[in-house]
Amino acid sequence: MSKLWQKNNKVSDLVEKFTIGNDQAMDMYLASYDVLGSIAHTTMLAEVGLLTAAEQTSIKKALVAIYEKIQAGNFSLDPGVEDIHSQVEILLTASLGDAGKKIHSARSRNDQVLVDIKLFLRAELMNVTASVQALFKTLQEKSEAHKNDLLPGYTHLQLAMPSSFGLWLGAYAESLVDDITVLQAAYKVVNKNPLGSAAGYGSSFPINRTRTTELLGFESLNYNVVYAQMGRGKAERITAMALANIADTLSKLSMDACLFMNQNFGFIQFPEELTTGSSIMPHKKNPDVFELIRSYCNRIKALPNEIMMMTTNLPSGYHRDLQLLKEHLFPAFTQLKNCLEMAALMIQNMQVKKDLLEDPKYQYLFSVEEVNKLVLGGMPFRDAYKQVGMNIEAGNFKYTTQLKHTHEGSIGNLCTAQIAASMEKVVAAMEIVKVEQQIKDLLKL
Repeated sequence: MSKLWQKNNKVSDLVEKFTIGNDQAMDMYLASYDVLGSIAHTTMLAEVGLLTAAEQTSIKKALVAIYEKIQAGNFSLDPGVEDIHSQVEILLTASLGDAGKKIHSARSRNDQVLVDIKLFLRAELMNVTASVQALFKTLQEKSEAHKNDLLPGYTHLQLAMPSSFGLWLGAYAESLVDDITVLQAAYKVVNKNPLGSAAGYGSSFPINRTRTTELLGFESLNYNVVYAQMGRGKAERITAMALANIADTLSKLSMDACLFMNQNFGFIQFPEELTTGSSIMPHKKNPDVFELIRSYCNRIKALPNEIMMMTTNLPSGYHRDLQLLKEHLFPAFTQLKNCLEMAALMIQNMQVKKDLLEDPKYQYLFSVEEVNKLVLGGMPFRDAYKQVGMNIEAGNFKYTTQLKHTHEGSIGNLCTAQIAASMEKVVAAMEIVKVEQQIKDLLKL
């Protein structure tokens, strides 16, 4: 099948196969967003007089029908069709004739794929945000449930000071707040409209880019048309970094869980149906879920560097190198969401060992507590430190497991509500409900 951009010459089959690569499969991620972009673009074309009202009405009906097929999973690219942009235009032309051919006025495949990617990334960042919120809620609930259950704290993997399961789980909840803060920054970069930049140098048509921005629910424009094209690769890299931060939190949580489940620690356990066994050792209960989360997330952490290297030394303007970014970034969203959901499942079903620190082997966790008691009684800190140290060396160390930590963020004052308020504030600033409503309005006939 000839390409929409093809003239009289025929491209080598080998060149065509190599240059298309895996792009057809990647374009299925973008299919619904390409249709949304076309609805907004053709609505604007009619408003500036480049389509008649009748043409725009018929085109929108046909596009909404295609969108519904995509959402239902009944859509695919025909054999020989290069990309989603071509497929949509071919379908419209087949059903509407010349009106279908007019939808490409004042745009290029470059800004089509730009707006598709921006819309896709925005939607996926919204989905990841929902998954993060679910894990965040689970961590906070478990943190509150176990705020009085003490846990050894470590530095250098050596016994350090008393912690608690509430403090441990609450730390990961607050880590997700910072992760969502970075994700919100990526969302703001993504939530700008590149449509109308055409091949990267604008158009002589009297298009209204502010109007397509409103229709697609973008916060603002990528105003400079050259920068709109330069933003390709940059938006993906910034998004990848946002995903990598979340992945880093999950990877660290997973490593903790693997250690704490180890029999030499014995701090936590999980129902048998959430662990796996061994083909030779009948006693085994392996933390395979956490091990796989750790590995998936460590791979996601490599994404920003991969994208950085793939875009290194590219000058301004479009380059085919950018096509390959989709293969690296797009599947990562599903992988990260799966990891978030599995982490939430495991934490929901986690059982903790009570009264851990009553075991004398943890006695020196309380050395700082005893130093602090002496200081509160008036002794200088350095003298108190030396006295407790000498008692430990002489085997005369006396302690109690009763703690009185009251300051913000400590064992006795987790600040769960304040951390929850921080998360709500960051998510609210993304105005997700507003964006979802604007897309619903765009699809109305």
